[in-house]
Amino acid sequence: MGINKNELTKEQIAKAMSCETAEELMELAKAEGIELTKEEADAYMAEFDDMELDSESLKNVAGGYCHRTTPCSQVFQ
Repeated sequence: MGINKNELTKEQIAKAMSCETAEELMELAKAEGIELTKEEADAYMAEFDDMELDSESLKNVAGGYCHRTTPCSQVFQ
C-alpha cells in the first residue's frame, strides 16, 4: 500500500529526505507509524536521488514556500 504524500508533514518529508539508505527510511517510517516495504523504500530513495536541492531550496521546501504560478495545492499532489 503506498504512502499518501498528502498526509505527510513537512517535518516527516525533511526527515525522510535526510535518510541515506532504504533501511534507514524504513526505520523512520516505522517510528512514524507508517508501514513501508523494502521495495517502496528503494523506490522512494531513487526519487530522492533525483531531487538534489541546494540549501535555499531545502529551506523553502521545509518552510512550505511555493514560488510557482500554479497553486501549491496542485503542485504537491
